[in-house]
Amino acid sequence: MAELLLKNVGYLVTCDDEDRILRHVNVLVRDGVIDRITPEDGKTEEMRAEEIIDASAMIMYPGLINTHHHLYQTFSRNLPQVQKMELFPWLKTLYEIWKNLDEKVVYYSSLTGMAELLKTGCTTCLDHHYVFPKGTDDGLTDAQFAAADALGMRFHATRGSMDLSVKDGGLPPDSVVQTVDEILRSSERTVSRYHDPSPLSMHQVALAPCSPFSVSADLLRESAKLARALGVRLHTHLAETRDEEAYTKEHFHMRPLEYMETLGWTGPDVWYAHGIHFTDEELQLLAQTRTGVAHCPISNMKLSSGIANIPRMLELGVPVGLAVDGSASNDGSSLLEEMRAAFLLHRLNSSNRAPGGYDILKMASRGSASLLGREKLGQIAPGMAADFFLIRINRLALVGSLMDVGAVLATVGLRESVDLTVVNGKIVVKDGKLVSIDEEKTAFEADRVWKQYLKKG
Repeated sequence: MAELLLKNVGYLVTCDDEDRILRHVNVLVRDGVIDRITPEDGKTEEMRAEEIIDASAMIMYPGLINTHHHLYQTFSRNLPQVQKMELFPWLKTLYEIWKNLDEKVVYYSSLTGMAELLKTGCTTCLDHHYVFPKGTDDGLTDAQFAAADALGMRFHATRGSMDLSVKDGGLPPDSVVQTVDEILRSSERTVSRYHDPSPLSMHQVALAPCSPFSVSADLLRESAKLARALGVRLHTHLAETRDEEAYTKEHFHMRPLEYMETLGWTGPDVWYAHGIHFTDEELQLLAQTRTGVAHCPISNMKLSSGIANIPRMLELGVPVGLAVDGSASNDGSSLLEEMRAAFLLHRLNSSNRAPGGYDILKMASRGSASLLGREKLGQIAPGMAADFFLIRINRLALVGSLMDVGAVLATVGLRESVDLTVVNGKIVVKDGKLVSIDEEKTAFEADRVWKQYLKKG
């Protein structure tokens, strides 16, 4: 018997190869996969399922995919001392708090951040965790996967890393850096334990040294070699600020992308967070090598980092996905909010060259799936993963806005929880509430852990 039937879906925004928007269809889910999409015309064979949902007054979208996050930062949001800082001083100030991370803090901050993502239509999250205080190591990654499993979220962890502390010319304190050998051994253990390369896997791993100003050339080079030997992807921050550009020119006599290219960091298995300060020649190189970019507009605005040239990237064919970035530089974990911010930012900056609302939706779904190498995610079609969300049409916030349901999430936006989120064919949010955890109790316990953590800083 099938697991789930979405009956008579009012609007189905497929994001498929033909960009179809279907009306009044049935969507049958079996074993975590979209099995069939059939017209609701009374002539098709009767379909049965363990659970049937009347979706006649709903819009159905592919699950959103977050391609860059720092979930541990959920517990350092809205701190007054950093609200007017740019990236380098912001990092140096917050490292004095982050150096006190432990497994409980990482578990509850991850649970909180991923819960918000699920409630706002995100079904897959990539987290870039790179702060490993002495004595923590693999336990922090274990805590993240445990949080994802508790919620039912599809999760990509990265084994991030730093090996340059302040004494070496980097930004972090000594207590959160590791040697190259320690990092490579832990990276191999993490991939061996958690990475599942199958098309519908719930757990995957990438290797992700933090940034050119907090890791050595040796770590970047050896991480690239190890990732390719293990068959996993590569991720880091790049071209985020002018300070970073000045750093690489001073230390390596190269611009950031040129430096990374010499270390093996271009290709279809590599994607960078931010990509704000690339030249046009560099964007052409990204397109030629199929090296991707995770666009983080809200974080880039908050830290005054700049505006990524997304219109030109899309024009050239650079793979682009959407991301919320860390909760301390976004202060939230909502890809719905990120979509509208992206739409408005590029309209302001690029006028009619800017991506439209539907383009932004595809960036957050199919574009993001391409960065993570997930061919079965990002669209609703038979044979694809059953990852999607639905919103009710009959709500005040959407009255008068449904002339273009493909664009509406970016142009008008939705500032409420979605009504239904499904991951791997399982309902994880229903009527706007998380299914697998008690939200009130979780918020109470997370708040207690957060207060204890901040007292240490």
